[in-house]
Amino acid sequence: MLIINHPSQIKNPVTLPNYFLADLPSTATLSPALLEEACLTLKRNRAQYLVTRSTEQLVRVLVGVAEGWRQADNPFRKLALAEGPGQMGFPRATLEKGLDQLFQQFTPENFDALLRQELGDARALDQFCPSPPSGGVPRHARAVGPEFLVQFTAGNIPNPAVMSVTLGLLTRSAQFVKCASGAAFLPRLFAHSIYEADRKLGACLEVAEWPGGSTELERVLFAHADCVTATGNDETLAAIRTRVPLKTRFVGYGHRVSFSFLAGEALAGFGANEVAGRVADDVIAWNQLGCLSPHVIYVQTGAARSAEWLAERLADELARRETAAPRGELPATLAATIASRRAIYEVRAAHSPETRMWHSRDSTAWTVVYEADPRFQTSCLHRFVYLKPVKDLGEALRSADAVQGQVSTVGLAAPDHQVKELAGQLARWGVTRVCPVGRMQHPPLAWRHDGRPALGDLITWTDLEMR
Repeated sequence: MLIINHPSQIKNPVTLPNYFLADLPSTATLSPALLEEACLTLKRNRAQYLVTRSTEQLVRVLVGVAEGWRQADNPFRKLALAEGPGQMGFPRATLEKGLDQLFQQFTPENFDALLRQELGDARALDQFCPSPPSGGVPRHARAVGPEFLVQFTAGNIPNPAVMSVTLGLLTRSAQFVKCASGAAFLPRLFAHSIYEADRKLGACLEVAEWPGGSTELERVLFAHADCVTATGNDETLAAIRTRVPLKTRFVGYGHRVSFSFLAGEALAGFGANEVAGRVADDVIAWNQLGCLSPHVIYVQTGAARSAEWLAERLADELARRETAAPRGELPATLAATIASRRAIYEVRAAHSPETRMWHSRDSTAWTVVYEADPRFQTSCLHRFVYLKPVKDLGEALRSADAVQGQVSTVGLAAPDHQVKELAGQLARWGVTRVCPVGRMQHPPLAWRHDGRPALGDLITWTDLEMR
């Protein structure tokens, strides 16, 4: 946390004070010496302001910050919604819904559930707590977070960066958050909201951005870090991992994809229209850019409603949503990619009844492709989705074998008596999260990212053996 200016409060919701490196003008040059000073300042501030905080105090601050973000007159929310479309590429309606769904998870009950799930005892970051005896020896245990935590965040959607900062605060770590180039806007606003709520807590956090591969700057961070986390594609993670010292813990979250499976019974009767609406929710959330968004919707054959029927209903729903919550404009290169992909399926549809396509007119706003070939197909995203018929979940998994081990989430629509059996198949295949369709891009606070303990991966345990 490098403080450059100290106004008494944020009076103008459009102008933020220079509290963080990400606040500096784009013309400013970051140097290794500047980062060295920032790292040392963060460590001193942590020792003075953060280490002695109780979990209850930290949760209270985080809950208060989240409540502020959900208020219409909150200056940080107003700035996010006013400038976010231009800064992040998401339309206002998408940002508004995404932020509400994220921050409504920040409740005392949800934090307590997260801490108990990850630590066994919600007080374990505060004190030694009873632990199951081993070999007849009574034990206590305490969790300790890293002194200095460096976090490399991705730039596709903002939620993971916000959660990374949140988890780092719970572990009492001094944090340096390095954002992808051009992706610091919302993490920076979140950091400012923490600073506004509790200046001493905000002084233990730094946010900056620069192009990837700036080895001289990153060498400074790695020299100070006790733990490094990184989110991005597999190549980015591999490059970071090779430069992190062996003594430093590395936690990486790489490339993942997701899909949905709709059991035949879920499409019976009037429920089929509801399922189509929930699938649309998953497709439009964060414009399908997160790793939890579906590329393919597998639809079980033999149902009262066919995959083609559902594709047509989904197209109608996406057209309706485009009016209420438009996708927004895309850079010309991305729009050209979608147009090129559409052209392929237009040719196929003209020559075979096994391919059909529905899409927005005079824009690339949304696209639905029905294809009888069940093989998993990576979408070009931005509300472009495939629907494919399969005999059952087993055929869907065989068709997706090319991405086995890389699937994060499967959205499931099935009657209650089938859910656990289907989820068991998915778990054995390697899927780390199964949820109802409509909630794919909105995991709970206690979500185990990639099947791993999100908070538990950051901490170290100290066992105390009693007499």
